[in-house]
Parts: sequence; C-alpha cells; structure tokens
Amino acid sequence: MTSPRTPRIRRGTRRTLIAVPAAFTALALTALPALATSTPAQIATSKANGVSYLRSLQAANGSYAGSGLSNEWAFSAFAAAGTAAVDVTPGGDTTKNARTVYRAHLANSSWPGTSPVVTDYERGIVNAYSAGIDPARVSASRNLIADTYAYWQNSEPGYWGASANFNGTVFALISLAGAKTQAGAQRVPQALLNASVATVRANQHDDGGWTFAKAEGDPVKLAGASDIDMTGAAMASLCVSGVPATDPAVLEAKAFLKSKLIRATGGFDSLYGVNSSSNGWAVSGLQACGINPQTGDFLTTAGKTPVDFLIAQQFNPAGGFKYQPTDTGPSAYSSIDALRAVVGGGFMAAPPTPATAGAPRWVATSGFTSGTATKLALTVDNGASLKVCSVAFTPTASTTTLGAILDVATISATPAGCVTSVTPGSGVITNINGTANSGGSTWKTSVDGATATAANRSSVISLGDTISLRYGS
Repeated sequence: MTSPRTPRIRRGTRRTLIAVPAAFTALALTALPALATSTPAQIATSKANGVSYLRSLQAANGSYAGSGLSNEWAFSAFAAAGTAAVDVTPGGDTTKNARTVYRAHLANSSWPGTSPVVTDYERGIVNAYSAGIDPARVSASRNLIADTYAYWQNSEPGYWGASANFNGTVFALISLAGAKTQAGAQRVPQALLNASVATVRANQHDDGGWTFAKAEGDPVKLAGASDIDMTGAAMASLCVSGVPATDPAVLEAKAFLKSKLIRATGGFDSLYGVNSSSNGWAVSGLQACGINPQTGDFLTTAGKTPVDFLIAQQFNPAGGFKYQPTDTGPSAYSSIDALRAVVGGGFMAAPPTPATAGAPRWVATSGFTSGTATKLALTVDNGASLKVCSVAFTPTASTTTLGAILDVATISATPAGCVTSVTPGSGVITNINGTANSGGSTWKTSVDGATATAANRSSVISLGDTISLRYGS
C-alpha cells in the first residue's frame, strides 16, 4: 500500500493509487438518516410526495427512458426511496411495469443509438441495477458491464471513454463499483477500480473539487474553479470504490463543498447558479461517503442545511422540485436529483423488495442463446499492467469455457491487445501474454468476484460473467 496523497500536492504531477477495503463500499449504497433541521417527518412527507410525482412521469406505455435528460434516472431515486421499479405501473397495468419496459428498452439492438458514448452504458448500469435488472444479464445479447469495458483507454489507463470528458471516468467508477452481484458481492476486480481511483485523484483541482472536464497535467485547469455537482459525483466515485471518508482527497472535497454553503438557505453556490440538481449531486456525494449533510460542517449559523434547501424547492403536495428557486414549475430531472438526495441516497441504490405479489427482486437472463451474439467483460492483470476489454462472440451452447473466451479475445476484443497469447491448448493455463507460471506465482481466475482459483481452460463461463485473470501468489 502506498501512502495517501498529501493535501495540496499538485494532482497533475503524481498519481497515488491506494488499496482500499471493499467493505467500505457498502456506505456508498446505504441511505443515511438525515437528523438535523429537516425533521424525519418532513423528510417522510417530501419522500412520499416526491415518489408520487415521479410516478406521474411514467408514460402510458410504462416507459421512463427518453432523449436528453432522460427520466430513466428516476430508477435510482425510486430505489433510494424504497420503491421497487416493478411496482410502478401506468394505471395499475402490471404488464407495463417500469422495470419490464426499461429492460426491453435496454435490450433493444437499436439502443443507445448509432453513436454511443461510455456514459450511455454507465447510465444504463446505474438505473438497471437500481431497478432490479442485473446489468450484466439484461438479455442474451445485452451485457452493460461488457459494453462499458469496451471504453477502457489503453493509451490512458484509468480513463473510460474520451479522457477530455472526465465525467465518463467518474461514472465508470460509480456504476462498476456500485453494481454488485445479485448476492451483494463486488463483481469487478479491485485493481480495476484502483486504476481509475488514481485517475480521479489526478484530476482533483487545487480548490479540492472537480469539474466534468479533464484537468490532469494542466496547471491552469487544476487551478480553475470547481463545481459542486461533479465534486459530489467524484466524491461518490471514490467512496463507492472503497476510499474512506478520512482520505485527504475526500476531506478536501468536503471542505470545498463547505466553502460553497449559503448561510441563509443551506444551499450550495454552483457555477450554474443555485439549483436543485447541482445541490442534489453534492448531497448524494456526501452521503455516498457516509457524511451526514445535516450536521456539523453542513449546518449553517442560520440553522439551515442542504437538505433544508432542497425541501424548500419542492411543490407540495404535488411533489415536484424546482430547478432554481425563482422557477414557477417543477423540473422532472431536478426532482429526480433532489428526491434521491433528500431520502439519503448516493447515486445508485440496491433494488428494494417489491410489493407486487410474486415479483422477484431481480430479473436476469440465465444462459447464452446459441447463435445470438453477445459480450463478456474481461480483465487480465499480470501484476505489472492491467488489460481491460469487452470480448464479443457468438455462443453455440448455453455455456462456454474460459479457454474458448480467451481464444476469441485474441482476435475479437475491444480495446484490442487484452489477450495476445494463451498456453497450453488444454488444462491448466500456465502462460498468458508471455507471463508464465513460476514458483508460487500462477495465473488464477475469478468470476463475478468469487474466490480465485487456478485458471483452467475448461472452467465453465456463463452469460454475463465478469471474468478476472490475475497473476500472483
């Protein structure tokens, strides 16, 4: 383990990678109680009215997804508020429940369009997971984890998608670290998260916050003003990946947010003006790190907190929230951001148990469909370098083998170069990409975060498995 980055060291001059305890990530998915100036009763009323408003946003066909600032983010707010997506129906028509309709939307071959970007898939992971859809097993052809792995940047390890659009890396951490398996285990390897944690650290501005744009290596950008919304998201990305709230990067971000508090209202002053969406992101970031936004540093001398500010923007009993205090009507997108924060949520939440009789908490496709093209997520870590890729192939049976996937990866992986060679052609794997078993150091494999075992070509691989190969003792 290396030492934590010292406060005020220029982030663009050094990346610090810290091994973090996986147990801490539970904080980022747990709703925190807000116990200060907004009372539990006030929060309960806000929650009930807010959920009612979000229900009203459902289209007649059951959909929440759309263009622009899509209402599909409602699934993360519903989950944080304890409402299962499968229980949300238009006019009581259970055949059009929000989860079923959203799953079909994600599984459609035309989604997310002809020019997708990494944040499309990250948004899908966050909201599918919150809706109770296993994001790696949406359908026989849709694996959102593998879709995201395709955007790993070999030339800039740790970044996801175009590095200039830094929020793609932030939401890669939020989505990949946050989307646990159905059993609640971390499905992606910690080494992968650590690589992007180092990237987030390297982009932290001198004032302690972040913006959506890349700043690493640019003293001018690092010295530029941060904003509260991406600071909240970046904080959450660190904490959901296992960085503790006592880490210097989190403490500096917390101090930055404190410096933006408005005494009279408890709101945060944003680069875009005081608004509910930015405030909601900041509050969710604090809560993802286990920091209560209603006490201590976030209770102003006027007795106001960020949660007070958000609740003050809500129309009651209609339940929607304004974008800005001067608005005369609610904003759907701001209402989602605000409600998620008011009820104590981070940026995503595990799906609650449905109230609908017989409805399972999770839905997932269980096996490959022969002849249907699909993808799997793969990492190869030799201890010195980490390779990340999405492996595209067409299965011929309901399961496949590790050897078959590695063979395909040599010719059909995105990004390329994840696997260049594998030996031998049968049995225990002894050499990958030129790194051979030696003494106590051998190749091991893990699927969906399970205990690693000796890598063997005959190991069974199923639909949606997230495969991790690691060399070491």
